[in-house]
Amino acid sequence: MSQLERFIDQGTGREPADIVLKGGRFFDLVTGELVASDIAIAGDRIVGTCGNYTGRTEIDISGRIVVPGFIDTHLHIESSLVTPHEFDRCVLPYGVTTVICDPHEIANVLGTEGVQFFLDSALETIMDIRVQLSSCVPATHLETSGADLPIERLLPFRDHAKVIGLAEFMNFPGVIHKDPVCLAKLDAFQGGHIDGHAPLLSGNDLNGYLSTGIRTEHECTTAEEALEKIRKGMHILVREGSVSKDLHALLPILTERLSPFIALCTDDRNPLDIAEQGHLDYMIRTAIDHGRAPLAVYRAASISAAKAFGLRDRGLVAPGWRADLVVIDTLENCKAEMVFCAGRKVDAALFATRKPIAPVGLDSVKARPVNAAHFAVPVTDGETPVIGVLPGKIITEHRRYRLPAKGNQTAVDLAQDIIKVAVIERHGKNGNHANGFVQGFGLKKGAIASTVGHDSHNICVVGVDEDDMALAANRLGEIKGGFVVVENGRVTGEIALPVAGLMSLEPYEAVRDTLHHLRQAAFALGATLQEPFLQLAFLPLPVIPHLKISDRGMVDVDRFTLMG
Repeated sequence: MSQLERFIDQGTGREPADIVLKGGRFFDLVTGELVASDIAIAGDRIVGTCGNYTGRTEIDISGRIVVPGFIDTHLHIESSLVTPHEFDRCVLPYGVTTVICDPHEIANVLGTEGVQFFLDSALETIMDIRVQLSSCVPATHLETSGADLPIERLLPFRDHAKVIGLAEFMNFPGVIHKDPVCLAKLDAFQGGHIDGHAPLLSGNDLNGYLSTGIRTEHECTTAEEALEKIRKGMHILVREGSVSKDLHALLPILTERLSPFIALCTDDRNPLDIAEQGHLDYMIRTAIDHGRAPLAVYRAASISAAKAFGLRDRGLVAPGWRADLVVIDTLENCKAEMVFCAGRKVDAALFATRKPIAPVGLDSVKARPVNAAHFAVPVTDGETPVIGVLPGKIITEHRRYRLPAKGNQTAVDLAQDIIKVAVIERHGKNGNHANGFVQGFGLKKGAIASTVGHDSHNICVVGVDEDDMALAANRLGEIKGGFVVVENGRVTGEIALPVAGLMSLEPYEAVRDTLHHLRQAAFALGATLQEPFLQLAFLPLPVIPHLKISDRGMVDVDRFTLMG
């Protein structure tokens, strides 16, 4: 008997279904009704609803509600600080059955080796990990990356079973000004999915950007920006990560009318936040709690997301659809009590069936040793540019201050919460080192350093004391990448991330617990940001307005140039 014949027999009830969920209701995302029904599963798909079924395995879900599995439409698994296998084990139990990831971070460090590692991992995970090929490696000409991925190196991956298209096209100035490298990549993916990344872009420039076939956008920070992009045919991916928190600002667009053009994403979310709040389930709860209609929210979390990325087999609880199902307590609370992924009940035994994938990039931190003198900033006349951090945003402000002098050096100004920031090239290419100033971290002493620095992932350090900054940066080389906190000449917290300087080899539970201690060590320095490490990681991101810093110097993002 063929597989299709088996589906028909179990769907018609001629044969018992493999699994039947009995006694519950499912949320119909077409009509908005809660429908009392058995749900019959054969293999990886749903074969029966709106009826009564017998099954080889029957599971009583009385009093519970079944919704389609959640789809995270844009994220970087690297930002979870764990490998794809551990991310799978961490997030799938929250009901996230599909993720669309961009291995942009590991690709910037390791190139095609990093992309291959993610694709190999995606073939083994229980969760359906789909990969978008990183479109901008390096992201810009304003920084030193560990790798270069021109179109010739991307094309061999284009037809891989797990590849869904071209990932976030961040170099929107390059698109608008017809950069040949950008055009070659866009041309190669015409007719396929091309993911967008164009914060604050509007008007005719946005029209030119979208004329290339770009369809999705996760960088909207206001409802007005999102509405313009929806009107121009974009699918808006509402983001709530550990740093970028746009859900509240975008709640006005999350309506039943607009929900076919809305999806949800996390972009960057660490295990500590997942443990404390949840994943997409947190977004669902929050949106409903703030008055959004459950139908709109659950559509965005599943069927609308699936349609945006051409995943035609999932997103509804209906016969013939992939059996990605989440059994929850209530629509409002959205607590996943049972999860099915492609018809398989998610538990420890299922995770144990996966084949491990060997880690890569275990010796990627090749920065030169530094000392306090490397962080000196000579006195200049007039005002000094200062990166203004906005809590919960990766957008920064371009501020200017007259800073105090200490001898012939420009000093920090703790009264105005202005401290030093430095970026150190760590790929062993040129030894670049750039210094500047940042406002908004709250530090009163010590230093924090990281090898997670979007997008090129050079070492980024913020601090009050130059000796502590040097100790923190040098310690990163010793632990082969990660996060380090230094206070008064002593390392008070660290986490090793030896996989490309981005991911841990430890289970996610260990990473979560270490992050808790690390956060406390940062707070002991006076840090006021909820996520100081991830906020630090975005200071070197020169594709996000307005003022950033790379290993080559301060970057005026609005002008897309290095400052003198």
